[in-house]
Amino acid sequence: MKEIYLDNAATTKVDEKVVKDMLPYFTEYYGNASSQHLKGNVARKALEDSRRIIASSINARLDEIIFTSGGTESNNLAIKGLFFYHKENKTGKKHIITTKIEHDCVLNTCKWLEKHGAEVTYLDVNSDGFIDLNKLKKSIKGDTLIVSIIHGNNEIGTIQDLEAIGKICKEKGVYFHTDACQSYTKTLINVKKQNLDFVTLNSHKIHGPKGAGALYIKEGIKIIPMAHGGGHERSLRSGTENIPGIVGFASAVKNFNPENIKKMERLRNYLINELLKIPNVSLNGSRENRLCNNVNVSFNDIEGESIGGLLQAYGIYTSTGSACMSHSLETSHVLKALGLSALQSNSSLRISISKYTTEEEIKFFLEIIPKVVERLRKISPLSKIN
Repeated sequence: MKEIYLDNAATTKVDEKVVKDMLPYFTEYYGNASSQHLKGNVARKALEDSRRIIASSINARLDEIIFTSGGTESNNLAIKGLFFYHKENKTGKKHIITTKIEHDCVLNTCKWLEKHGAEVTYLDVNSDGFIDLNKLKKSIKGDTLIVSIIHGNNEIGTIQDLEAIGKICKEKGVYFHTDACQSYTKTLINVKKQNLDFVTLNSHKIHGPKGAGALYIKEGIKIIPMAHGGGHERSLRSGTENIPGIVGFASAVKNFNPENIKKMERLRNYLINELLKIPNVSLNGSRENRLCNNVNVSFNDIEGESIGGLLQAYGIYTSTGSACMSHSLETSHVLKALGLSALQSNSSLRISISKYTTEEEIKFFLEIIPKVVERLRKISPLSKIN
């Protein structure tokens, strides 16, 4: 049975070119980048060449990129590192502003920091998932330290206006952090134009390897490291660098092709149009300002998990939301923030495509999904209630 992978927001297939670029750093150029001999120098050059590629892609300086293990670590390092630096230096800055639709690693970081003296404002979003810029402005106070707002949402694909948010933060004199794991390479990120102070990036959402990520920290900003050791990454992230992973991360960025965005947008729009022809189906998130690879719909009277289970029987892989919460029975906090009922939220399905997704695969999915929905609605007690 042929497999059709439509869960690319969770992770992506590693590009063969990326694998090829990584392999020598496992078997031939395996030196420690901190070693002073030739093998160490080769690893160090690969590290700095990769840093240059990542920095250039977001219009940053070379020394503003810190390599990490991925998005979760980068988000934690940015928010905790900044908060504890200001707490230690008694600046009085302890107020954090974020949204109700952030990735769990940001929300859980903020909740944890509340136990350590932080005050956190969780902004509401409208039915499409956008924050209210006026409410953001009004939320900023004299002791506000940082605004942390996700760029492209991992569940519903809505893309926030970083330039408008960055302008407000600059005017008010507060730091601005964005989690750009889902949006990186799919839409513009320019740290200067968008007035960004911290940007979280990762590799495995863009056909690079897992276990590699980066944090952009604007020159001059001070944070406290979360891991202490040998002083790697400007003493902000100690630990022997994952050279194969970092090389693969940079390779994925280097191999990015803008034509793939157009292809994914075309397939996404086709998917949305066809899915909305099925009775009692609604789109979650913005129709216009949406990640090129994301479709999230509610079937409203059947469980999303049941739909995903039957689709898997046909070799089709989807998800009901964030992969990080896939084992939880809790209703999606993102869909709840949009105003959806628990019933609507639990009937949602996230379909996320990649540059490898073909039109034939989408057509097969669209051939199967109405049959699955019809079958489940016949036996669902929820459809009888509605």
